[in-house]
Amino acid sequence: MFEHFARKLAVLAMLAIAAIVGSPERSEAADPDKLNIAVILSAGIESAWDGTLIEALERAKVAKPHGLDITWKYTDPLWGDDAGDAMRLFAESGEYDVIWAHSTYSDQVKKLREEFPDILFVVVGSGNEGLGGNQYWVYKRVHEPAYLLGYAAGKLTKSNKLGAVGTFQADDVNDEINAFFAGAKAANPAVQRTVAFIESWYDPAKAGEYTKAQIATGADLIFQLTGNFKPCEEAKILCFGNFQDQKSFSPSTVLSSAVAQWDPDVSWIVDEWWAHKAEGKPYAGNTDKHWFPMKDGGSAVVPNAELQANVPADVQAELDDLKSKIMAGGFEVPVDVSDPKAK
Repeated sequence: MFEHFARKLAVLAMLAIAAIVGSPERSEAADPDKLNIAVILSAGIESAWDGTLIEALERAKVAKPHGLDITWKYTDPLWGDDAGDAMRLFAESGEYDVIWAHSTYSDQVKKLREEFPDILFVVVGSGNEGLGGNQYWVYKRVHEPAYLLGYAAGKLTKSNKLGAVGTFQADDVNDEINAFFAGAKAANPAVQRTVAFIESWYDPAKAGEYTKAQIATGADLIFQLTGNFKPCEEAKILCFGNFQDQKSFSPSTVLSSAVAQWDPDVSWIVDEWWAHKAEGKPYAGNTDKHWFPMKDGGSAVVPNAELQANVPADVQAELDDLKSKIMAGGFEVPVDVSDPKAK
């Protein structure tokens, strides 16, 4: 009992100093010209997963959908009971319309959603349970731009050996790695693959160790999902970034990045909340995965202009044509979530 009370006090203290964009003050909870969002972060805004969401919220604030003044507060990284306590504090405050829990938090939402039926709860990514009602399940797949990066790698490799260093084996990690190698094989059937997982969302030392091991086996291009580009710099090889434009991390090695864009997801949630609040429509949260493809703005390829000289004109023309087909719906990149290491 004491431990739970102490933990709740700690969460409350954390929320008191959490970063705030705008002010959550409002005259009444149903005010239709304001939308206040509480965001439960899983890794911190320095991470690509969380940072790209905050960037999308910033853009939504400027766009003012439905004329709404959008504000939010985000937490430090929280999991388990701490995340559940934070959600309850946000809900009980009466100040927040949406609680966006930016990872696998459906267990915590399940305990709260019926008690707070007017709040729209969001959970994100793999490992969640589709509860429906006032829980919405946002998914993010970046497999289409990963396929394009793989196609480029297949064309550019001289050793015919490519590497990928991932975080955890998960549905929305495996799909990217498999798509990368599918693209590479389509461009160059002789390509061989090496895959490793650091079993952490953030471990630069282990990421560096595994990347060096792949380079030592002859890999001359690396799909880097763990954010450590130092081994690529030391070996003077090119790498590909993941989930955000990572060229600033290593301008001399990051040729291009597969980028997650949460803008259509944010718009979807705002529209669902608006329909409930302003038009009286019941929440109708999804019970199955829902994601926006590249053609709908859910993801993108962001090249490093300073390194484009490394891509021959004919290869760039092939990439442009392939991207156009994906964007037009004429070519579908398969979703393969199987174990990438077992292939």
